[in-house]
Amino acid sequence: MSISIKSSEQINKMRVAGKLASSVLEMIGVHVKAGVTTEELDQICHSFIVNDLECIPAPLNYNGFPKSICTSVNSVVCHGIPGNKKLKKGDIINIDVTVIRDGFHGDTSKMFIVGKPSVKAAKICQVAQDCMMLGIKQVKPGIHLGEIGRVIGAYAHSKNCSVVKDYCGHGIGEVFHELPQVIHYNDGKIDRSPILEPGMTFTVEPMINLGGYEVITSRLDGWTVTTKDRSLSAQWEHTILVTESGYEILTLREEENS
Repeated sequence: MSISIKSSEQINKMRVAGKLASSVLEMIGVHVKAGVTTEELDQICHSFIVNDLECIPAPLNYNGFPKSICTSVNSVVCHGIPGNKKLKKGDIINIDVTVIRDGFHGDTSKMFIVGKPSVKAAKICQVAQDCMMLGIKQVKPGIHLGEIGRVIGAYAHSKNCSVVKDYCGHGIGEVFHELPQVIHYNDGKIDRSPILEPGMTFTVEPMINLGGYEVITSRLDGWTVTTKDRSLSAQWEHTILVTESGYEILTLREEENS
């Protein structure tokens, strides 16, 4: 499979899907508070996606995933399954949303903080967001895709944090996960990653840990990924279009326009 270059018509559909996905994160913020369960957050998002946006929640039944969003709390790195866990003050939670509209996917995630965070919680959320934006700002035609991971890895290391190596960003369009794979760290080898071209669409979604980069996948549910050392983890994600001169964030939220 080669990397797909989207047509102008496909790009417009990606813009619509991306905007709809971002609106889910804008909607759910007021509901993220102490005492709410991640299952309740899932139900609210599912209803909004299906009834208000008239979209399909892509994670639901994807390879057997049982819910419409991923909710990853504290030391959960990714793929947290919504359940009866109640959020408490000081928790950090990543909500990961992917919607399908007119056959195209919009994929994005954001960290939410419940109440006042600890110094460590505030740090990891900020470092992870900075890592994502630094990676995105490298995007332009003619560069190696690996440049994204090079700057993310260097910045995370400078903040005494680590980048999860087991998961990466991905191409996206009519297919949820397609080429290219977007690596968020630098392995020190010669960069033989693809050269970016206008019309490519992919996610940048580094998972950043306060401790080591090693992770464990739950044997109970086969999905939930946690840090091996139980340190805090944070992640932000946007869907990106490579333009003629740089990049466009297809999942940009209103709060990020300022």
